[in-house]
Amino acid sequence: MISLFQYSYMIRAMIVGLCLSIIIPSIGIVVVNKRVSMIGDALSHVSLAGVMLGLILGINPILGAIGICLFASLGMEFINKRFPGYEEVSTAIIMSGGIGVASILSGFVKGSANIESFLFGSIVAITDFEWLMILIVSFLVFLFLSFLYKDLLYISFDSISADLSGVKVDQVNRLFMILTAITIAISARTVGVLIISSLMVLPVSCALRFGLGYFQTTLLSVGFGFLFTELGLVIAFYLGLKPGGTIVLLGVFTLVILLLFKKNQ
Repeated sequence: MISLFQYSYMIRAMIVGLCLSIIIPSIGIVVVNKRVSMIGDALSHVSLAGVMLGLILGINPILGAIGICLFASLGMEFINKRFPGYEEVSTAIIMSGGIGVASILSGFVKGSANIESFLFGSIVAITDFEWLMILIVSFLVFLFLSFLYKDLLYISFDSISADLSGVKVDQVNRLFMILTAITIAISARTVGVLIISSLMVLPVSCALRFGLGYFQTTLLSVGFGFLFTELGLVIAFYLGLKPGGTIVLLGVFTLVILLLFKKNQ
């Protein structure tokens, strides 16, 4: 049997998978607890518009995705303030806008191969620039998430009490949205814009089945994310499958097993 570690692109893919499996579930635990899981879907569709804009302008598509996602995340915060208590409204608006812009821009992109690699992910084909950017951004996102850990914990369960306790809710929410936007944007090439939100929610959903505390659930979510990503890459390599889809289906299969196994507990 051929060892995957003979190939430098697989080693690189597994390192990238490790980085993303740490930061994506770490963001997912907050998103799930705030009952705004669709944020991942909204920003991932927006990131596709950014990718296409990058392809049209001749710049790295990831940079285009980052710029558009940052703009969309701030727009989402703006809309939330106009519809307090109705966060799903901003999510629907941003998602609709992202799909609309992506649909229009797709008509100006030459060739479908480039677009497909972003739709379903191509973690084994990232460039040197994207590889370096993912490592740096993942480290910075992890640093900020660690620094904001307690504030995000309070806000995710009760933003009103957090505000009364002195937490700067608006600033923390805005920064969290920026971190989420950047994370989704850099994951566009590796995981795929149609799959990012699944990797954000599935590990957390699996971890929640164990009924542990917030910190333990966060660690377990990261553990599941690491398992799905790395094992998915191994399975995809030996069976000749698409890595992104394999990772997500492995997560779905694990969640179904946990739902059946713990259904009476």
